[in-house]
Order: sequence, then C-alpha cells, then structure tokens
Amino acid sequence: MDKRVYLVRHCEAEGQSIQSPLTLNGMKQSEHLCDFFSNISIQKIITSPFLRAVQTIKPLSKKLDIEIEIDKRLSERTLSSKHLPDWFDKLKATFEDMDLTFEGGESSSDAAQRIVNVLESVLNENTNNIIIVTHGNILSLLIKKFDEHFGFEEWKNLSNPDVYLLTLSKEHHQIERLWKGN
Repeated sequence: MDKRVYLVRHCEAEGQSIQSPLTLNGMKQSEHLCDFFSNISIQKIITSPFLRAVQTIKPLSKKLDIEIEIDKRLSERTLSSKHLPDWFDKLKATFEDMDLTFEGGESSSDAAQRIVNVLESVLNENTNNIIIVTHGNILSLLIKKFDEHFGFEEWKNLSNPDVYLLTLSKEHHQIERLWKGN
C-alpha cells in the first residue's frame, strides 16, 4: 500500500521566532486546514516544535483525537546566526549551492537531510496517512529531493498555509500541491 505524507507549511504567523504565534488570520486558516483534512483518514501528526507549527495543526489534532508528536528536526533552518540585511539573496544562493553555509547557519544539504531523516523514520512505521507540519524553507528542501526543479522561485510561491502530498511506494513517488489558497 502507498504511504501518503501530507507536508504542511504552517499558517500565517506574527513573526519568525520560535514562540511566534499565529495571527488571527492564521488561526482562521488553521480551522480551514482542519476542514481540508476532514475526509482524510490521518493516522499520525508530527510537527516542528515552533509555536506557529503546533498551533497550525492543533484544531485537527483535537478533532481527530490524535496526539501531536513534536520533532525538533522539523524546525526551520537557520540561515545564519548573524543578521543578514541581504538574507533574501543569501537564501537564493543556498538553493543554487546546496553546501553553501553562512556563519552559524546550516547548509541546504544539512537541513534537507534533517527532514529526510524524519520522513525515513515514518516510512518505516505501520502508518499510511501522515501529516508533517514544518516551515517554508525546510519544506522546500524536502520537496526538492523529490522534484529537482523545485527551487527558490517555487519557495517564493509557497503560501501560508500550504499542503503538498508525497505519495510513496516501492516502485515510485509522486509529489503534488493540494492547497488551493486561503
């Protein structure tokens, strides 16, 4: 049987820190996300420890009575420990050179490996419909593993929230965007 992994980018948040909550609009979006998944038999929910990611999936978790599993490997990637006024250009460069790192930061390759490790661990479990909630940059890096054409421009076009379905079997894989906006 195919494994279906729903890759979710968190809803609209008030900021980028670990404790940044969802905005009022983000809370509404999380309710829409709950409705979106209402006819899908979800067996497991794993999320980044960032507050905005947990709040994104909490309504669905409550509705389905599924405990949220926190996995720090789903945390957003740190581009640099220093303030980068030109962070946008630096981020673009890390899509072109996956091993590029900035002071105190993590390369795209290393960040991608973190989320791939999460994916590999759930693929070895006896669950078929899994939700993984994470952040835009690290989500993009995972998608890029399955679609080499996914890059910086596609990252820029992600929405908050966003949902991709990764379908995996022994013979093939398929990734498709499911979310059609807010």
